[in-house]
Amino acid sequence: MELTKIDYKNIYYPPGGILMWIIIFLELLTFGMALCVMAFYSKEEPEVFHNSRLLLNTTIGTLNTLLLIVSGYFMAQSVASFKQRNIEKSKLFLKLTIFGGLLFLALKGFEYYDKIEAGLSIGYNTFFSFYWMLTAFHVIHVLVGLVILWSIFRTLKKDAYKTKIEDVEASAAFWHMCDLIWLLLFPVIYLLF
Repeated sequence: MELTKIDYKNIYYPPGGILMWIIIFLELLTFGMALCVMAFYSKEEPEVFHNSRLLLNTTIGTLNTLLLIVSGYFMAQSVASFKQRNIEKSKLFLKLTIFGGLLFLALKGFEYYDKIEAGLSIGYNTFFSFYWMLTAFHVIHVLVGLVILWSIFRTLKKDAYKTKIEDVEASAAFWHMCDLIWLLLFPVIYLLF
């Protein structure tokens, strides 16, 4: 059976392009290695890690997890609507995705403020060094993701029919990477130690 042009593109060029998937792989590898190092140190200082984890606000962590999962769903709906050329629906879902990301940042900012006020800074102990480095690095990714989503939204608003599906898919892939990284961070940092 001979592949059609569309089948060839889908097999060899994943949604968002191969470069985006290389970036995603490298980011997941980076976070994965950091979590492995954190797990190693948790075995060296089990009491410190356990007692420190108890100082985290699991409710905020859970709410942030739900916000990113829901915003990821909205992003998927935005891409699906764009592919169906339902631009208004695509823009609506994209706005909801951005709103979810902003709520995530607001809750994370509240949590950071609470930690700083309690004196639980990056130098407090080994656990909080990992907590701050990993979650702040993730926040940077969310900020970059929101800038990308906002630029796609502006492009859709300005001239939707010149917007490329590859750009929409690339922004979705990056946003889903942010979701996936948080789904790795949340249980390890907030629940396991």
